[in-house]
Amino acid sequence: MLKLLCKLLLVIALSAIAACGLLICTSADPLYTTESLLSHGRYHRYDALIRQVGAQYGVDPMLIKAVVWRESGFRPGKVGTKGERGLMQVTEAAASDWARQTKRSGFVPTDLFTPLTNLETGTWYLKKALQRYAGKDDPATFALAEYNAGKSHVDKWVDNTNQGAGANAGDLRDSISFPGTREYVDIILDRYHFYQRQGHL
Repeated sequence: MLKLLCKLLLVIALSAIAACGLLICTSADPLYTTESLLSHGRYHRYDALIRQVGAQYGVDPMLIKAVVWRESGFRPGKVGTKGERGLMQVTEAAASDWARQTKRSGFVPTDLFTPLTNLETGTWYLKKALQRYAGKDDPATFALAEYNAGKSHVDKWVDNTNQGAGANAGDLRDSISFPGTREYVDIILDRYHFYQRQGHL
């Protein structure tokens, strides 16, 4: 009986390993899929909150999750080099604007380490940028550039395209003078499209 049970457990374990291997091999991004399987709790812990905040602000949860993945690697306690905090690496200035405009009394910067507050703040800021560029061919490219570098830099880069209001996402990308911002936009858009292809967070 014990021998049979051991064989059954071995078959189950080998089947699970084979299933994971198949999932990794057929994934559009095997490295991400491997990391996700090894850190399932961290990569998926905030999915419900991300969906909730996405519905609240009308922003695709897959885009929010792509930003969280790039900004903090799903670590709510992360502090950036310029004091950005939490899952979406929100600055104190952006958080103060959010608190004032949404009438959140009693807000203090350490609240940004609370996942829901951070996701609300970061998504509010991202939504404002998406609305600002809603008439563009790809608002996400413009919004992500603003999220990373600020509106004044995006305005300057758009001016540098010599296309004026007709500048499209490709024009903007070509005129971004910060390699880090260009990479930031490309990486997040790639991850966003990966989530879209998966069809779920």
